[in-house]
Amino acid sequence: MDFMILLLAASAGAVYVLTPGPAFLAVLGIGVSQGRRASFGFLSGHLVGDVLWTVMALTAIIGARSVGPLVFDVLGVACGAYLMYLGVRALMVRKGDESAGGFNTRTPFRRGLLFGVTNPKGYPVAVAMFTALLADRADSLTWAAAPELILAAFAGFLVADVILVWLTGLSGLKAVYRRFDIWIIRATGALFVGFAVNALAASLPGLWNRR
Repeated sequence: MDFMILLLAASAGAVYVLTPGPAFLAVLGIGVSQGRRASFGFLSGHLVGDVLWTVMALTAIIGARSVGPLVFDVLGVACGAYLMYLGVRALMVRKGDESAGGFNTRTPFRRGLLFGVTNPKGYPVAVAMFTALLADRADSLTWAAAPELILAAFAGFLVADVILVWLTGLSGLKAVYRRFDIWIIRATGALFVGFAVNALAASLPGLWNRR
């Protein structure tokens, strides 16, 4: 398979993990209050959810592509719109809307596992993220390519998890995040808007040509 496609799948997996959200804030709180070992345990459990939602997302994306380009283009537009919605919301966030408050847990792996597999936003965000980054390579999204795409995404998860574990061990991280949390969230919003534009640019022309 084309190396660039695998790189995009890995990037989608990494961005999926690293973008600030409930899981990011949870591991930040656990890591800052209990250390890197606890954050590693949480992320190890959460990885199960990451893989689950990614498999489901890629199944939906490849299935849509297999049915026909029209369905895939519709999915691309829907995902682009969803990412645009998330991005605009993040750009408009105000102080007090989000908080990183840490919390303790004696079973970080179990907490991460439950958090990962029960997060209702896991599936739609995964579908939107992978669609946005892989829309330009739609012809390569086949069932035969699925195992390699999943492995590439898994590699992206691991890299992102290592980065998060490293970050949670830094002294003063909690204070820095609380001071600049709004700007971090807004930067994430801008990133989501960029992904949305990419997804829409790849999908809208196909729909327009079929009108």
